[in-house]
Amino acid sequence: MFKRTLTLFQLMGFKIAIDWSWPLLALLIVWSLAMGVFPNEYPDLAQGTYWMMGISGALGLFGSLILHELSHSLVARRYNIPITQITLFIFGGVAHMDKEPPNATSEFRMAIAGPVASLLLSVGFYGAQTLGHLQGLPLPMLAVLGYLGFINLVLAVFNLFPAFPLDGGRMFRAMLWHWKGDLRWATQLASRIGSGFGFLLMILGVLNILHGRPLNGLWFCVLGLFLDRAASLSYDQLLARQAFEGEPIRRFMNTQVVTVAPDLSISEFVEQYVFRHLHDVFPVVNHAQPLGCIHARHVNNVSRQEWDHRTVNDLLTPLSDQNTIASDTDVMQALSLMNRTGNSRLLVMDNNHLVGIVALKDILKFLSLKLDLEGTR
Repeated sequence: MFKRTLTLFQLMGFKIAIDWSWPLLALLIVWSLAMGVFPNEYPDLAQGTYWMMGISGALGLFGSLILHELSHSLVARRYNIPITQITLFIFGGVAHMDKEPPNATSEFRMAIAGPVASLLLSVGFYGAQTLGHLQGLPLPMLAVLGYLGFINLVLAVFNLFPAFPLDGGRMFRAMLWHWKGDLRWATQLASRIGSGFGFLLMILGVLNILHGRPLNGLWFCVLGLFLDRAASLSYDQLLARQAFEGEPIRRFMNTQVVTVAPDLSISEFVEQYVFRHLHDVFPVVNHAQPLGCIHARHVNNVSRQEWDHRTVNDLLTPLSDQNTIASDTDVMQALSLMNRTGNSRLLVMDNNHLVGIVALKDILKFLSLKLDLEGTR
């Protein structure tokens, strides 16, 4: 759930990042285009040309996915829904929201913006291919334009399936929400349908494998597993948002903070703090002035022979908006920060003073107890 991403750049005020799985998908797309799709459709070209076509097609798909998610984000901005970043992962992309849409209408408009953007891109690429024919563009360029027109059409149609959390599933949830006025019920029903659709894809995958199409079957199975998991996680996220609604982080922070001095040796730090308190992050404080924090895992970067000669200050991570948070911050914002940075513990700072530390495990324990007491799960 809490994995690191790599931020690439900013576009129209939104951070564009990739998940660890995206390079794997990019390589797979390039390989399948260069070794399968383009050679089958356009034989007798040079092998190097196929690889250039594959790379161009993958880059075009990369840009198309960004524009698809950007359309969601721009509509969200119109409704004052904060989008922290857009992340591309193995099966597409996601615009990270810190809160649910305010009403069913905004949810529907946000959801439909993505398929509309992909459909417009499809029309644009097919139009460019037609004009390219008239202008006599080289065959490889026309082939890539045709592929991008087709793949954007597939993205538009696939995302319209009423399987949450696909765009069509979000549109379906919005209609249920508008009908009943109950977001939790609408999300639960839409998530169950999304899981069912994922299960159907897995069945299709098995059938493809049995009929001698193992690659297609594998893709269907993996995609089905992904949708089933994503549907369940989306419902869990809604429950978390509702459970933590209006809750400031100060309610969950530990004010009895164990701090370490910057001049402490690594050996003393491990023996006296890591093994004794079993924390993975410790604030570093010098004469009541917080300097940053030290992660226990960073000790692995120092050889055992140097532990007595190196100090905590050598492994210090300075204070930043990536590891600190204000005490009046909403809990969901803290969870979003943990998700983006991979930090399971955040330093709570008020007016440049360390007032506490908040741990992911404490927040999740509260959530589990509350859901059990309410009989929600």
